[in-house]
Amino acid sequence: MQIVKKKYIYSFCVLVVFCTFSVFSQTKPDALKMYQAGQYKSAIEVCLNEIKENPNNLDSYVVLVWALLGDRQYAEALRWAAESKAISQYDPRILESEGEANFYLGRNSEAIKSFETYIIYAPNGTRLATVYYFLGEIYLRLKSYARADIAFSTAVQFNSTSAYWWTRLGYAREQFKEYRYALQAYERALALDQNMTDAKNGRLRVLSQL
Repeated sequence: MQIVKKKYIYSFCVLVVFCTFSVFSQTKPDALKMYQAGQYKSAIEVCLNEIKENPNNLDSYVVLVWALLGDRQYAEALRWAAESKAISQYDPRILESEGEANFYLGRNSEAIKSFETYIIYAPNGTRLATVYYFLGEIYLRLKSYARADIAFSTAVQFNSTSAYWWTRLGYAREQFKEYRYALQAYERALALDQNMTDAKNGRLRVLSQL
């Protein structure tokens, strides 16, 4: 009878511990879900607390940088991206985010370096199309239209469904005076979105040059 009683007490204690852990797991804030829901400030707060508890949690740094980008705190995103490199210098998620932060801060050379490093370390990365899009925009800023053409062309190879990206490709080609190929890009954009005003105007401009 005593043995049965002890087993009962042990089982009860295990059950209490399990339930407590389950409740804690369910109530612990999920920064990634907050970020995905557009709750950037809340995600930032949760990530900062997680980093205080565990300064080596790379995932907390990653979501923190994403949330800072979403909240348009580009300088802070860049600072925390640099902090995270003490844990992992070449994490593709950080490299791509670092490139975006530099892009929005107008640091073109630094952005190119970050994006090119991302391409090296994540040649099949999920953000590859976006990286080439940003490179295209940077080369447009620098009036390097041939490189912009290459970057945008690569971006639409990875993601051919963005009417805006096709429009930007058309614009790069137009600036490079490749009017026939610019027309093709503008028409691809309009096939995806017939209301794309920039593509409509670009098409009319290049038609006048042919």
